[in-house]
Amino acid sequence: MLDTTAAPLEAAVTIPGETLSRVSLSATAVELLRKLWLTYGPLMFHQSGGCCDGSSPMCYPEGDFITSDNDVLLGTFDISPTAVSRNEDAGSPTEPQSINFWMSSEQFAYWSHTHLTVDVVKGRGSGFSVEAPEGVRFLIRSRLMDTATPFV
Repeated sequence: MLDTTAAPLEAAVTIPGETLSRVSLSATAVELLRKLWLTYGPLMFHQSGGCCDGSSPMCYPEGDFITSDNDVLLGTFDISPTAVSRNEDAGSPTEPQSINFWMSSEQFAYWSHTHLTVDVVKGRGSGFSVEAPEGVRFLIRSRLMDTATPFV
């Protein structure tokens, strides 16, 4: 069982030249994503800032949302038990369960000074995001970053 009071899971840095993670997952988000992975297979996030709850992180089966040069890959998570428990004895290694977090470049222009944490709350989310039938939705908690490059 996952410790929901655990520190957030930081994404691997994916923006060239950066050294700090821009996005993380709460322990509750990791637990939900593992459940969704069993149903949908590999997953991805996209935050567009557009209509249809686009200001919320939307979770899709990997490849169901087509990204382009107008999107920024903010980070990649590995939600496998081995990766999450890397500081503890996690037992046998497991296969990576990688999840990319994408944001539209227009949205990134507003959020470039902000660290994002994906969390889960009860309530109805977007009908397009895979967590909607679970009666919960993903949301972003944010804090200003002291430093990050690029600040757009």
